[in-house]
Amino acid sequence: MGDRAKTPAGAAGRAPTADRPSDIRNVVLVGHSGSGKTTLVEALAQTAGALNRAGRVEDGGTVSDHDEIERRRHRSVQLSLVPVAWDGCKVNLIDTPGYADFVGELRAGLRAADAALFVVSAAQEADAVAASTRALWEECAAVGMPRAVVVTHLDTARTGFTELTGVCAGLFGRDDPDAVLPLYLPVHGPEAADGHAPATGLIGLLTERILDYSTGVRREEPPDEGRRELIAEARARLIEGIIAESEDETLMDRYLGGEPIDPGTLVEDLEKAVARGAFHPVLAAAPAAGDGAQGLGTVELLELITRGFPSPLEHGPRAVTTPDGRPRPPVVCDPEGPLVAEVVKTATDPYVGRISLVRVFSGTLRPDETVHVCGHGLVDRTRPAPASAPDEQDLHEADDRVGALTSPFGKQQRPVAHCIAGDLACVARLGHAGTGDTVSSEDGPLLMEPWTLPEPLLPLAVRAHGKADEDRLSQGLARLVAEDPALRLEQNPDTRQMVLWCLGEAHQDVALERLRERYGVRVDAVPYKVALRETFGGASSGRGRHVKQSGGHGQYAICEIDVEPLPPGSGVEFVDKVVGGAVPRPFVASVEKGVRAQAARGIATGHPLVDVRVTLRDGKAHSVDSSDAAFQTAGALALREAAADVPVHLLEPVDEVGVLVPDEYVGPVMSDLSGRRGRVVGTDRAGPGRTLVRAEVPETEIVRYAVDLRSVSHGTGRFDRTYARHEPMPPHLAEKIRQRTGNSP
Repeated sequence: MGDRAKTPAGAAGRAPTADRPSDIRNVVLVGHSGSGKTTLVEALAQTAGALNRAGRVEDGGTVSDHDEIERRRHRSVQLSLVPVAWDGCKVNLIDTPGYADFVGELRAGLRAADAALFVVSAAQEADAVAASTRALWEECAAVGMPRAVVVTHLDTARTGFTELTGVCAGLFGRDDPDAVLPLYLPVHGPEAADGHAPATGLIGLLTERILDYSTGVRREEPPDEGRRELIAEARARLIEGIIAESEDETLMDRYLGGEPIDPGTLVEDLEKAVARGAFHPVLAAAPAAGDGAQGLGTVELLELITRGFPSPLEHGPRAVTTPDGRPRPPVVCDPEGPLVAEVVKTATDPYVGRISLVRVFSGTLRPDETVHVCGHGLVDRTRPAPASAPDEQDLHEADDRVGALTSPFGKQQRPVAHCIAGDLACVARLGHAGTGDTVSSEDGPLLMEPWTLPEPLLPLAVRAHGKADEDRLSQGLARLVAEDPALRLEQNPDTRQMVLWCLGEAHQDVALERLRERYGVRVDAVPYKVALRETFGGASSGRGRHVKQSGGHGQYAICEIDVEPLPPGSGVEFVDKVVGGAVPRPFVASVEKGVRAQAARGIATGHPLVDVRVTLRDGKAHSVDSSDAAFQTAGALALREAAADVPVHLLEPVDEVGVLVPDEYVGPVMSDLSGRRGRVVGTDRAGPGRTLVRAEVPETEIVRYAVDLRSVSHGTGRFDRTYARHEPMPPHLAEKIRQRTGNSP
């Protein structure tokens, strides 16, 4: 930030280490898909000397070259950690996916970091920046996380750097645009044949020096006269923005009085303002043009990270409880304190087994020690879990032995001796730990509240592809959910389907690929079934006669029933009104069993019959040929006959839906919900510029709403839903279902 030249402090092949929390920086890179986060991480690693001169790790891959699914999709789908060393600090660069389907990985990255780099691409439309990053910026602001902005793809820019900086100031500095300002301005070289002029250097606004990267090696030069006016205007605004956040209240008066402010003072105040999250500098960066070269702006970015971003010591105490919920004193970042770490990612290696990436918040984690693992799952506690989901609040805990500690780098796992408070490391064979679990000492178990995740609301029904897959399916799905807590597994008791609830279509596809490639389980996706119901449209009667003679004991059972509809939610009620022993007492229960079995199978479309009262009023029995089985059959036949004389209504589940969107999308969302047979019941303000739309919508209309809402709201909306009740389906839609099931009258 002071434009001081740096030399790489890392070395290819060695894992960077830190002996003090003050020498650690944990930085998460976030931004929209395609913004260039992974490329930027590689450029920073190359500048820091963590790669060889060809920009590769020792095995020939790159720092992001560690997942076959990512290589095939050309998109990050999981969190990755790249530790580098710079200026005496260990910098943990946490790369996260930019696609909305993988927000679980993003939330984990935010939990592991102490500061965030928002990466925006000049090659994408400004609207794309607004749609995908504004809510995340506000989320970081709510917890006081320091942030900076990095502009990439200047060589193929659709939006100029100055214009994009203004967009970022409007989006991210809505309350104070002067808190989002550039530290450097790009210098562009000659225009290429495609009309783009690549950036070849930067202008340092505080030192008024040009940092030339055109040769691949950073060189510092004085500015030419033609740029001084441009520098003066941007520099004056930057200085005013820094002084406005200065803790020295006399500085503004001195500046307005014409007193020159020493650049060293400005840099010091800038670093303090960045560290406490009051000022958000904008920088530009680009990958190196050749082997062994320094990427544009990477030196300046590493300098900002090490000098401006806070160390773990500056993060406040972390709240903890005992596993049974009793509060304990908050833990601070102290290597000598009690061990408290959290699993931020879980992966599986075909040779090593389970690998857990952990952030240590207190104490020191060492290999071969016994630790206590406990957790209660990752859920959004602002909303109850669906009734059909397993109880995600249940606590699980066990003692486990720490395996080898390593530092990841691409495909490599480099051994480390220990992991101190504030640092991150991978732990091998922590078999009982899942993502979000707390790792603490065996003799003093502690528990941290996990981060929240949105409820996965896009269903994927699956079944085993073959017999061999059936044997491995349950274990494979359990491992898949342990790795990715944004997935929810449900065995639906109504439809008897195995359902994976996901965040989107890409999330579904990646889950199936991992299931197939990591665990050798092939599954077929089948249409998701909504739990429909049937009920009687009026009162009716039926007679069930099951009489067969075939030599020896025959079958004889006759029963007569009355059926009447009940209010919604009543289920199936059975009443015995037989007099005179027409149906012997032991066989009354048989009739009820047959009626209930037929109700569970359905009458018209194969969906369960509900909300009826069945009254057994008469029947006949034979002293020899009557049996339990015969009266069960007769009861089922009687119910079917009763259904033949009255309309049978098909009931569909109706959900209470809450859709949170920016104000500009309220109209399209309400129109879309109405088109789904929804009833909008109200709207509520949900913070600045956001509205919560409340509606009741049939579940059959919102099976894919997680995907459709993104289109309607340009990726800015989210929703939740809870079951409200079952209601009659419109006759024309019910008829279509009857035709599909072959039960049309």
